[in-house]
Amino acid sequence: MLAILTTHPIQYQVPIWQELARRGNVPFEVWYLTDFGVEPSRDREFGHTFSWDIDTLAGYPCRLLSTVKGATPASFWKCRLNESLFKRMKASETTSLWIQGWQVAAYWQAVHAARATGVEVWLRGESNDLAPQPLWKHGLKRAQLGWLFGNVDRFFYIGSGNRRLYQSFGVTDNQLYSAPYAVDNDRFKQQAATLRPQRSELRRKYGIPEDAFCVLFCGKFIAKKRPADVVLAAQQLIRNKLIPKVHLLFVGAGQLGHALRASCKVQFDAEVQVVHNCDRDAPNASFTGFLNQTEISQAYVAADCLVLPSDYGETWGLVVNEALASSMPCIVSDACGCAEELAGPERTFRMAHVSDLAAKLMTLATSTAMLVAPPSIDATVDSVIAAYRESARTTVRSHRLAHEHEYHH
Repeated sequence: MLAILTTHPIQYQVPIWQELARRGNVPFEVWYLTDFGVEPSRDREFGHTFSWDIDTLAGYPCRLLSTVKGATPASFWKCRLNESLFKRMKASETTSLWIQGWQVAAYWQAVHAARATGVEVWLRGESNDLAPQPLWKHGLKRAQLGWLFGNVDRFFYIGSGNRRLYQSFGVTDNQLYSAPYAVDNDRFKQQAATLRPQRSELRRKYGIPEDAFCVLFCGKFIAKKRPADVVLAAQQLIRNKLIPKVHLLFVGAGQLGHALRASCKVQFDAEVQVVHNCDRDAPNASFTGFLNQTEISQAYVAADCLVLPSDYGETWGLVVNEALASSMPCIVSDACGCAEELAGPERTFRMAHVSDLAAKLMTLATSTAMLVAPPSIDATVDSVIAAYRESARTTVRSHRLAHEHEYHH
């Protein structure tokens, strides 16, 4: 059996588990460390309590493991096991254990337990080789990850930067499997198609003029996401009369929410925060608050393009996948992990260079946008099945060699 260990039911991972179960090629079970997002859960960065409005536990086998009291996906030390994974893997006849990164203590515990049990370790993480690092941090990271990667048998890479990171640690090509980050493309495509006839109505709902060029920011209002760069770029476009009618649509919440509102002329605010701005170059903006999975397509239909201006902390940026699946063009910072695969040179700007972002927006607003086809979860499921079959062949070969060795002695 393949055991899949992950922090909590994540809306982007669940379609993989469901498709894997539907195909029936691999016996598996998903082991969750917490039920974050299933029950109402507090997200510190969002500053909101929420639960997903889609069923994240249906259509595949899963169970909740025992973790320390107060375990949360956001804490490395708190998210650790309070049971013997060694015993659980033995009892379930686990042959391969798949972990989703190294950001919580439980993943490191799991690698130790797998090695003690003779179970293969698989890894699918997010980190890439894009961010510059000081020498001291570089050395520490290589020491820690060097041990971890040395105990991993198979690596699923989500993109070019992620693959290069593994290769820089000596991971060989025959250990690597393509598993691109993807969302449920069909669901987003269908949701957008259903809402598209209501586009004018949605724009009126959010206070977006019909003739405005609407730029969407979707995510947490936190420093690494750099949402203020969208405001600054819009100010340049207005000041230079390049796109006079720019309208910003902010979906999300977070600690920078008040500052963002203060830099804009707010036309609609679902959270009713009264902030006034008299700067004539301040862009008009609307704030929807947090939109759940079945609601987010309203923004993808109402706006004209998405901007992801994040810094190197954005190891991928699945909001870009969602937008592309909804037929929305995207402009992405070159610090984001998804830029190489999903944006390309024409839709990528230098992180923190507001003039570069403004120029990309100007080009997009005055030309026909070419859309990149986002990857599908099928590619990841195909790789999981291939890895499982190869793992089974390796196990058979090992048992045969061990038997032959025993026979000759």
